[in-house]
Parts: sequence; C-alpha cells; structure tokens
Amino acid sequence: MNTVYYDAQVTDEVRRQRLFDGQLFVYSPRPSSVALVEFAKTLIKEAFAPHDPEKAQYHMSVESYADVLGKLKPQFIHHPESKRHLQSLLQELGCDLQKTYFDVPKMRSSTSDNYLTTGIAYAWHPHRDTWYSAPMFQINWWIPIYDIQADNAMAFHPSYWNVPVANTSNGYNYYLWNQQHRGGHVSQFIKQDPRPLPRPSEALELNPQVRLIVPAGGIILFSAAQMHSSVPNTSGRTRFSIDFRCVNTDDAVGRRGAPRVDEECTGTTMRDYLRAADLSHIPDEIVALYDDETGRSGELIYAPKGL
Repeated sequence: MNTVYYDAQVTDEVRRQRLFDGQLFVYSPRPSSVALVEFAKTLIKEAFAPHDPEKAQYHMSVESYADVLGKLKPQFIHHPESKRHLQSLLQELGCDLQKTYFDVPKMRSSTSDNYLTTGIAYAWHPHRDTWYSAPMFQINWWIPIYDIQADNAMAFHPSYWNVPVANTSNGYNYYLWNQQHRGGHVSQFIKQDPRPLPRPSEALELNPQVRLIVPAGGIILFSAAQMHSSVPNTSGRTRFSIDFRCVNTDDAVGRRGAPRVDEECTGTTMRDYLRAADLSHIPDEIVALYDDETGRSGELIYAPKGL
C-alpha cells in the first residue's frame, strides 16, 4: 500500500525509511524552497525575454528554443547559488548536513503538445532512477518552479513498487554514459533522441497512477526505486521544475534502502554527491562498497567542459 504523507512532522531517519518502503512525502512551500524557485525564475525569465517562459514555445522555433535551454540549464545546474539554496533547503527539512550528500540540482522542462520532447527537454518514459546506476538508498526531491496541474505534472505508478519489470538497464554503464552521452550536444536532439536510455521492455499498465499537485516551491520526495514518468503535457504551458537527489552515509554504510528487484545496470553515481555541510565528496571507502570493476573504462565523474 502506498501512503502520501503531507507536511509530516517526522525525523529525517523515519522519513527515509518510509520512502524506502515505497511511501511518498509532500511538503508545502518553505522559505528555502521558495528562494530556490525564485532564483530559478530569475534565470529563466532572463533566458526567454521578452517572452513569458511558460508560453515561449509559441513564439520561437524549436531550434532556437533548444538552444536557449542548452545554455540555461547548465547555468542553473552549476551556479554556486543553486548549491547554496539546496543546503538551506536540506537544513530546513531536518537533514543532517554532515551525513547528507546531494547531487547538483537539475532544471527540467516539459513543453506542451509535443513541441519538444527529446534531448534537452526529454519527456520521461516510465522508469526507476535505480536503472541508471543510482544506489537503492537514493532519495529524489522534485520541486515545480511554476504552478503545475494534472496535465503537466509527474506520475507515479505504484503497482510496480517492488514488482520486477523487464527493462534494458543491463545495457547501461554509468561511466560509459558519462563519457559518451553527456554534454552540450544533447540540445541538438530535436526530432529524435538516440541515447540508450534504460526503459521497460514490456508493456506497462500505467493506471492506477498518482499525480501529486503542489504549488510552485512545493516539494515531493520519493525513492529512486519508484516507477515514475512525465505526464504528457496537454496544458498549453511549459512546465519547469527542479529535481535533485540525496543519500545519507548512515544508509550507505548500513546497506539500507529500497528493495532491489530488476536493476541490472553497472557503475555507480556515488562519486557525484556533495556533502551538504561543505560540498566535499563521499569518502572513497564508502564509494568502494558500491563500485564494481567497470570503472576501468569511461569517466568515473562527469566533468562538463568549459566550467
């Protein structure tokens, strides 16, 4: 059974365990999440000026739109202010900053009516993040930048919690992905997306599904093992959102997390996370608990060019 906890007054340790059990957590906007969203809006408005960002797709060619996103998203991801806002948010939500590590926040966009659904604005098929070499104790945070509605939100597919699904994750190695499929060229994928993104290889029944509608700055937390997807956007407005991922070193050392059911990927994202207290990386001895021999090829950590 899946339960949605709304503004739950529990410790981070209790919250993480419930997330590992397949539950969902929702929080109303907090000062720190509102500050993060306002910072993101500033960058978005500057990038799409003079157009309304949620309606800019109706005034720009797909090529120009993708070019704007290709500059905007890395700017947000790697801006020091983005990390500072995440540190404040984690502290406000009760995380131990000495043990909590996060990856850089991603800005996502979902345009309406199939305007752009590939590359830099990929419309996500049903998937688990754990098919992409995320550890089973990873927690995902998702925050809309503008208000969302049911037809431009994200969907969870609870019938597949702890239920194996045939998928293509056995062809995914995180280190080779860093080497071959990341970088600015993604914005060039306008008509189709050739990247080997892990996906179900069997037909899924997507209903029942859960769509959590929160205001701008609201927060949704879920396990990396949750099956989720982008809702086909028919709202007439582009959806902009922020997501990032966290791990806690107590969970890593204690080997706690969601059940492993159908993951066959190799490599690990463990080297990506930064400690909320001081932005240092996870100690090598903890990373080694989740590493494998595939690191001899590819790139262990993605290093964007020119930053």
